[in-house]
Amino acid sequence: MSGRSVEITLTKAGRTKIRYPAEVLTEEDARLSVRAPWAAEGVRDFGFVRFEPGDVFVEHYWRDRWFTVKEVWSADGALKGWYCDITRPAVIDGSGVVVEDLDLDLWVSADGSEVLRLDEDEFAASGLAASDPEAAARAVVALDELELLGREGLIDLLA
Repeated sequence: MSGRSVEITLTKAGRTKIRYPAEVLTEEDARLSVRAPWAAEGVRDFGFVRFEPGDVFVEHYWRDRWFTVKEVWSADGALKGWYCDITRPAVIDGSGVVVEDLDLDLWVSADGSEVLRLDEDEFAASGLAASDPEAAARAVVALDELELLGREGLIDLLA
């Protein structure tokens, strides 16, 4: 049901990384799309994009995919791009979404000129390949899939 409020919880290594409220836009069998303002404090400058107060994220979560796709919109309504987190499939229930961050990320700029694989060093250092080789393999496949969509200009089809 659109318009209702849910809580988004992102975990990493068994701990809550961030938790914030979001408004449901659409809900299908395996997918939930929400809208939320930039939830962290202040500005986060990655060099290739800045997340800042006033930004709006339209976030897409799936129960059956190993990633999330977040459209990043500026306060003035311009699309900055897509930030994709590699995660275990989302746990979606009536009150919210819980996703486990697996360290790998992908950035696709709004014009498609930049497609950047991020945090591969953190992923390697996480030990997931040793502790859960199947999850690590699925994470790499998900990153490869998203990178291909980004390079082909098709990442917005997930949105």
